[in-house]
Amino acid sequence: MADDTTKPARKRQARGERRMAELLDAAAEVFATHGYAKTSTNAIAAAAGASPGTLYQFFHSKQEIAEALMTRYVERLGIAHGSAFAIDGASLPLAELLDRVLDPIIAFDRANPGFHTLLADPGITPELAQAKRPAQKLIFQHLDRIFADRAPHLPPDERRLIVAVAVHMFRGVLPMLMAAGDNELPNVTHEIKQALHAYLSAALERAA
Repeated sequence: MADDTTKPARKRQARGERRMAELLDAAAEVFATHGYAKTSTNAIAAAAGASPGTLYQFFHSKQEIAEALMTRYVERLGIAHGSAFAIDGASLPLAELLDRVLDPIIAFDRANPGFHTLLADPGITPELAQAKRPAQKLIFQHLDRIFADRAPHLPPDERRLIVAVAVHMFRGVLPMLMAAGDNELPNVTHEIKQALHAYLSAALERAA
């Protein structure tokens, strides 16, 4: 039987975890609206309905908040990737492969604009830029595995170059996807998939 004296401690811990999650949610919204450089800890606290003192009980700086958000982003991105990359990429038509890979990633990015802002913001610190590397590496690894199965004849260096170009093409148009309204999103998504399909088809055919 659990010691009753542990119950208040557990309740305090649960409250603390909820408060931390609320602060991170508020930070994601403020970062998405104002960007990393223009966001202050006071603005984050206000958005969370908390005092600056409460915020500093959990986080000592804006960078620490952003690093915690990045950690949460990488964890959630891993779940989204589980849906996007749990496929047999070698057997699918290229258009269907792009649908299966891109749709969950686009939905995730649009549902998490604060995370996208952190990933794209050129004003973040070198330490924070380092923190986003796992998310970037994850995408490259998954796509490289798919194309290794799909085009086993490709030399690894050439395959990784094709994957890198495709990823950077997608990143280049990601601001359009983030800014698109719900009505125009299907058309923007279609055009982006068409561009990636044309590049990958040509690159794989040339390599073959």
